[in-house]
Order: sequence, then structure tokens, then C-alpha cells
Amino acid sequence: MTITLDQATKQRQQNWLAAALGSQAFWVLLSVILACLFLSFATDSFATAKNLYNITRNVTFVAIIALGMTIVIITGGIDLSVGSVLCLCSMVLAVVMNAGYSIEVGIAASIGTALVIGAFNGVLIAYLGFPPFVVTLGMLSIARSLAMVASNNTVVFQFGPDHDTLLALGGGAWFFGIANPVVYMIVLALLTGFVLRWTRFGRYVFAIGGNEHAATLTGVPVRTIKVVVYMISALSAGIAGIIQTGWLGAVTTNIGAGMELQVIAAAVIGGANLAGGIGTASGALIGAALIEVIRNSLGLLGINAFWQGTFIGGAIVLAVLFDRIRNFRQSE
Repeated sequence: MTITLDQATKQRQQNWLAAALGSQAFWVLLSVILACLFLSFATDSFATAKNLYNITRNVTFVAIIALGMTIVIITGGIDLSVGSVLCLCSMVLAVVMNAGYSIEVGIAASIGTALVIGAFNGVLIAYLGFPPFVVTLGMLSIARSLAMVASNNTVVFQFGPDHDTLLALGGGAWFFGIANPVVYMIVLALLTGFVLRWTRFGRYVFAIGGNEHAATLTGVPVRTIKVVVYMISALSAGIAGIIQTGWLGAVTTNIGAGMELQVIAAAVIGGANLAGGIGTASGALIGAALIEVIRNSLGLLGINAFWQGTFIGGAIVLAVLFDRIRNFRQSE
């Protein structure tokens, strides 16, 4: 039986449409678009250039960490320490630069700190068999405590000779008026998507999340991959911390507090399955975008900001419900 070119094209279009309609990220993206359209008509300030600039910039910090968190979740793990790791890395950068060192030395110290923390988490989880929840919950407390020790629990707002360079790094807009954090987010998302989709490491990550025992039997270096995955998660938090330090122009020991919940929410809302084996870089960005639109819309609509947790929690429940319905239909 031969298939004509028109039939093949139609079949590809149908397959693409079915995949899109079955994708959680697609429906979340549709929700974001509809919410933005509604807010554009319901308020006078949502669709302004200033507000849209703030939304796109604010979403980047959660989105960047959600990229690393998604990789962890795909393997069936979790990282509760990312908010505190962001705080510690930000503080290391600030303290080092405040001592008179260059921005290059400060960034290297910050990134090095993140990688060490990620490796520590990964080794305990992969080689010693500690539960990810317990290890990263402990690191949540340890990292923030170390940030307090490093700064003597004070605010650091002077960054030495490269002070202005750091502020430009996080708060500037070097490319076509687009905020620098947004550019970093897009580049990191493309890189993460490429790694997950086209590399052997990405296939190993999905294999571990799908069936860790089977992955081990087929020769996947499960322990090594897990260590690298937690290093990537901590690295994403460190990068977000560096960018946020430049944006805020000051570092306090409460920076990043509670951020791990928003990051996990972004990953789950974007389609990552907490049981492992499912997740995308684009989904992490879309989930983060929905959270930021919710946060932004509450103030514009005059709704008490205390409702933010309710709306985000409801979005998480709906996302998990969508996943359960999809799995139920596939099993029929």
C-alpha cells in the first residue's frame, strides 16, 4: 500500500495536533494566553510596556531554576534546597566582590559553591542511598545558615570595583531592549531542551526516571548521572542567584526564601511528573510564566496578595489531575 505526499503530510499534521492536545504544557500555555488577553481588557495597566517588561524579567529567576529542577524531577528526584542555594551563592558573590575581588572571581566562587553543594547532594542520594527529600531538606537549612555566617547576617550592597558591571549584568538590557535576565533564560532553556532531546545524557535522564532498575541493567551509569543532575540543579540556582544579585543591587539572607515551592510548582504545572520520566524545558518556562501572571494579576485586579498561594496550589492540583486523566485514557 502506497501513501501519497498529501496523505503523509495530513498524517503528520494529525499526529502533531494529537500530541499538542495531549500535552499539559500546551493547555497551560493556552491558559497563560487567555489570562493575558483577559487582563489586557480588564485592566488598564497589564498590557503596558513597563508591566510586560517587569513580568518577563520577574519570571526568569523561577524559570531558570525550574529548568534544573525539571531535570531532577525527570529522574524521579526532588531538590528542596534551591532557594537556599540561591541565597548562599548570591551571598558568596557579594562577599567576595565586597572584599575587593573582580566580578570574574566572584562569579567563579559562586558557581563553584553551587557545584560543590550539588555534588554533595548527589553523592548522598546516589551512592549512599539517602532519600532526595531528606538530603535536600537538610541542605535547605545548611545553605541558608552558611549564607548568614558568610555575611554575619547583614545586607551586602557594595560590590567592590566591579559594582556597576554586576548591576549591568543583572539589570541591563543589552540586546534590543530585552532585559538581560530574559536573554539568559532563553539561552539556558534552548540549551536544556537540546540536552534533553538530542544527547545521550538526556536519554539517560529519561531512562532513569522511567525505570531505574532497567536503566541499570542496560548499562546506564545511574549513580553518576544522578550526581550530575543534582549539580545541574544547584548550578541553575547559582546562576539565578548571580543574575538576581545584579538585578536587586543588594543581597540579604532572606533572598530566595520559599522559592523552592514556586520552582517545583512551575515544573509540575509545566508537565513534569513527580513520579519521574516526563518533563520538558519549554514546560518549565510555561509553568513559571503562569505563576508570574497569577502573581501580577492579583495586584492589578485588587485581590489580596495572600490569595497567591491558593491560586498556585490550585494550578498544581489541576495539573496533576490533568496528568491522571491523560494516563487513565492511555491505559484504556
